[in-house]
Amino acid sequence: MIKTYNLKDISIGDILAREEEKINVADIVSAVIENVRANGDKALAEYTEKFDKVKLDSIIVTDEELDEAMAAVDPEFLGIMNEAAENIRKYHRCQVRQGYALTDKQGVIIGQRVTPIEKVGVYVPGGSAPLPSSVLMNVIPAKIASVPFIAMATPPQKDGKVNPAILAAAKIAGVDVIYKMGGSQAIAAFAYGTETVTAVDKVVGPGNAFVAEAKRQVFGKIGIDMIAGPSEVLVIADGSCNPKVVAADMLSQAEHDKMASAILVTDSAGLAAAVAYELEVQIPLLERAEIARASIDTYGKIILTDNLHASVEIANEIAPEHLELMVEEPFAYLPEIKNAGSIFMGKNCPEPLGDYYAGTNHVLPTSGTAKFSSPLSVDDFVKKSSYIYYTRDALEMEAERVNRFAREESLTAHARSATVRFEK
Repeated sequence: MIKTYNLKDISIGDILAREEEKINVADIVSAVIENVRANGDKALAEYTEKFDKVKLDSIIVTDEELDEAMAAVDPEFLGIMNEAAENIRKYHRCQVRQGYALTDKQGVIIGQRVTPIEKVGVYVPGGSAPLPSSVLMNVIPAKIASVPFIAMATPPQKDGKVNPAILAAAKIAGVDVIYKMGGSQAIAAFAYGTETVTAVDKVVGPGNAFVAEAKRQVFGKIGIDMIAGPSEVLVIADGSCNPKVVAADMLSQAEHDKMASAILVTDSAGLAAAVAYELEVQIPLLERAEIARASIDTYGKIILTDNLHASVEIANEIAPEHLELMVEEPFAYLPEIKNAGSIFMGKNCPEPLGDYYAGTNHVLPTSGTAKFSSPLSVDDFVKKSSYIYYTRDALEMEAERVNRFAREESLTAHARSATVRFEK
């Protein structure tokens, strides 16, 4: 059963604490990466047979398989995915950056170019809960950024095929090539390439502890989006809220993972008690009741505060992945929110709106990293280069200043480079 605390009786450390991983993930992943780097496709085949229990003739999804998947997906759901994709496109098009040039000094142009990353890999988990939404959220911003090559990796099922909904989402989003490979071996293949897999410049997408560790280890060789932790939702609710709705929203994240956290922060003791009761009513009704039960019992919390402003303050300290501002006038409190991945405003904005359909991105900073990082966006798929142009006359006017600055740092070659063009 969920535990209730007064704010003064619990620390941020207690709220954010997670159990240590019992196995040495780092060493296991390091060995996988080295094997894939050394043995390429052979290593991928061995891991696919070992972990996915299937032997593949080819790891590339064919056009025929894509067509079969599109035909296999329920047409109504296909329509919903297309609508969601358009919402995501509409939102992310507003994030596109343009370059600029400053020409306020005679003979001088300084500017910035914005160019897409050339090759991006998107990882999509398989398992018992396929995530076509992850395909849309990771691929569409890359397409809007004009990334020329987008590859996707996802583990095969035991029949050697990929979940049809995942393939349909890939078709809708515009993936260029799809590989049947999962786990840390897929991240290694993206980083170093194999005979079949094209090496990429950046990899994005969620995954288990092994995928996250692989991303950590290949960072520097390639770029990554973030190291994501377990899912989180924090609900700030006032006493006018329906406890059934609050409990349902908390469980929408608790069912993700036994390590997920669902936190209610409220100034109403009555609501706190009612939500605790509702959680007990609703958990047994869930398909993933065992997961939700473990999450709520271990990492679920209800925190009582003196007022809603105090509730916002503690939310800013926690910096949750998802923050539901379930109060009468949410926009009055929005300016006080400093740290959150995505903010859901009011009593009619459940977190799954952002997961699937509204258009904002559901790839969000976790574990308090919303204090310094942001949701996945078009910015994650571009890079910026500065450029400088000086005429000879413009350089001559400023060369001595550059020379003086360089000599102050005892870098005489720098200094001479600025003035050598004008030596006689």
